[in-house]
Amino acid sequence: MTDTYRIISSDNHIFEPADLWARRVEPKWRERAPQVRRLDDGGDWWFCDGRKVMGAFAGAQAGRRFEEPEKLSSADTMDNVRPGGYLPEEHVKDMELDGVDGGVIYPTVGLLLFTMSDSELMTAVFRAYNDWLAEFCKPFPNKLKGIAMLDIDDLPAGIKELERCANMGLAGAMITCYPREGLTYDMPEYDPLWAAAQDLGMPLGLHIGTNRPGPGQTFVFDELTPAFLANADYWVRMSLAQMIYSGVFARYPKLQVGAVEMELSWVPHFIDRLDYNYTQRARDLFKKGYWDRYPGDMLPSQYFHRNVFLGFQEDALGIQHRHIIGVDNLQWGSDYPHPEATFPRTRQILEDILAGCTEEEKAKIAGGNAARVYHFD
Repeated sequence: MTDTYRIISSDNHIFEPADLWARRVEPKWRERAPQVRRLDDGGDWWFCDGRKVMGAFAGAQAGRRFEEPEKLSSADTMDNVRPGGYLPEEHVKDMELDGVDGGVIYPTVGLLLFTMSDSELMTAVFRAYNDWLAEFCKPFPNKLKGIAMLDIDDLPAGIKELERCANMGLAGAMITCYPREGLTYDMPEYDPLWAAAQDLGMPLGLHIGTNRPGPGQTFVFDELTPAFLANADYWVRMSLAQMIYSGVFARYPKLQVGAVEMELSWVPHFIDRLDYNYTQRARDLFKKGYWDRYPGDMLPSQYFHRNVFLGFQEDALGIQHRHIIGVDNLQWGSDYPHPEATFPRTRQILEDILAGCTEEEKAKIAGGNAARVYHFD
């Protein structure tokens, strides 16, 4: 990759230190908050409220898929977690080693904490994490941009937390990729959240793995299947379509919402279907409120291109269709320090998947679009 523009990972992660919640969560929640246990196979796993959540392997095996793929394993220990997962200075060193100039920081264990059944516990756990993350990013404000975790079961409380996190210097927030049954993002009750995020300049991320389970659903780690992971973009498509069709982006034109770590190849068909259903279906066929005409004859795909950003890692097929998807919508992400991360071969991987792009397109996809959305200097 050329050195004439910055490379910014729109999807870096921390790996939560073992004592994060023991030190920070309110005492009444401490016994139920996330904590590490060693299992019989010798691996360390995070548990929350008695349920298995995430293993230490997710922060301990960056780069192994390139050098020793046969040694990838779900049994690993907190001792082996890469220091950049929990120490900001080491995180920045690893980015520099990998040729990356800045990172947008998501959680690891925190992704699957959206499965908690107790919303009060979730709020307390998220608040403690947000405090820690703000401190993690503070020494490197031009290199590390933290993304808060937001519980929106209680919308007024969630909006207050969004405001608090913006005041602490965090650069955006993540909400559940798909909410509980009956609480979908086409409901007008969410309008105060969209308004607050727009006014605060806080982009909202819909990250893979953050579904909020409804009745009869579970999304905890050891109950996931390969088929679920292979079709994870289903949930984000549903959320984005509900937002677009219900006019969220018509009402809040500066709101930015992202599909994070969902790759890209699904997008051309998705936006084609958005427009087809809007223009070719009978308006009285569907739920009331969905088929009011947008102002100025806008199409759903135009709202998608204006208001939605897309975090991807290694989707070369998606890059081939970049002109349909929208070059300005694309944000590369490393997924550091997870086992599937591009670290430490980011430069070569980007060179390969962006080989057919112009220099201007490379600059936008590799870092410029993320810099714009997340307000890097």
